[in-house]
Amino acid sequence: MSAPIFDDRRLTLGEGPLWHPLRKQYFWFDIMNRQLCSNVNGEALSWQFDEYVSAAGWVDETRLLIASQTQLFLFDVESGAQEHVVALEADDPVTRSNDGRADPWGGFWIGTMGINAEAQAGAIYRYYRGELRLLFPEITISNSICFAPDKSVAYYCDTKAGIIMRQALRAETGWPTGPAEEWLDLGADGLNPDGSVVDAAGNLWNAQWGAGRVACYSPQGTLLQTLDVPAKQATCPAFGGDDATDMLVTTANAGLDEAALAADPQAGSTFLFKGLAKGQRDHQVIL
Repeated sequence: MSAPIFDDRRLTLGEGPLWHPLRKQYFWFDIMNRQLCSNVNGEALSWQFDEYVSAAGWVDETRLLIASQTQLFLFDVESGAQEHVVALEADDPVTRSNDGRADPWGGFWIGTMGINAEAQAGAIYRYYRGELRLLFPEITISNSICFAPDKSVAYYCDTKAGIIMRQALRAETGWPTGPAEEWLDLGADGLNPDGSVVDAAGNLWNAQWGAGRVACYSPQGTLLQTLDVPAKQATCPAFGGDDATDMLVTTANAGLDEAALAADPQAGSTFLFKGLAKGQRDHQVIL
C-alpha cells in the first residue's frame, strides 16, 4: 500500500500525531524545532514554542493539552492562549517530554526521556483529574503509549529495551493494577519500537525506527501486516479521517548525515495511508 506525502516539511523529529474529531484536523509535532504542526487543505500550519513540545490530547474544539519539556499546558490553536496545568519534571534540565496519548477515561499518559537519550533518565506518568502520578520510572526512551478498545490494558515501551509492555488497568478509573508484563520483544529481531496506536479490533500498529515501516500485531502479538513508510525513521502513527480508517505517520531526519539524507530524501515528511482497518477515535482529555 502506497503512502502519499500529507505534508512535505522535512521535520527533524516528527512525533505525536493526533486527529481532532471536532475540527476534523490532524496535528503533530517537530520536537527538536519546538513546533506544533498541522495541514488544512494543503496549507501548512505551525505554532512555535519556547521549549520542546511532543504530544497532545484534545480538550474541546479549540484547545489541546500539550506536553512540553517542563509542563502540561492548555493551548488554544485559534487564539494562541496558553494556560499552565501541571509541572512535568520542571526541575530536571536533562529531560523533555516524548510520546503521549489520552486514555479512554479522559486521562493523559506522557513519557519523558533525556534530551540526549541519557540512560534511564525518563519515566511515564499519567495525568488524571488534576493529579500527575508517576507510573514507570527509569525509562530511557518512552514510547508506544496506547490503549486497548475494551479498556483492559495499556501498552508502552522503552525503545532502548526493544520490548513493548502490557499493563492491566482498573475498569473504573484506568489506573494500573498489578505489574506490567512483557508482551512483544522486538529487540530480538533487531527492531526499534517507536510510537504505537491500537485499532478498534485491538490490533497494535507500531512505527519502527530505522526499519521504514509500521507493523500491525494481533492482541496475541502475531504479526498481521506491515506498511512500508517512505522514510526509514518512522516515529508514530495515528488513525483519523471521518471514518477513522486513515493513518497519519510521522517520521524524522534526526541524526542523518548528508549521505544518509541523500539516500532517504523523504526523511522527516508526514505520510497518510488511506482506507486501513477501523481505528479508535482519539480520546478527549477531561480536565
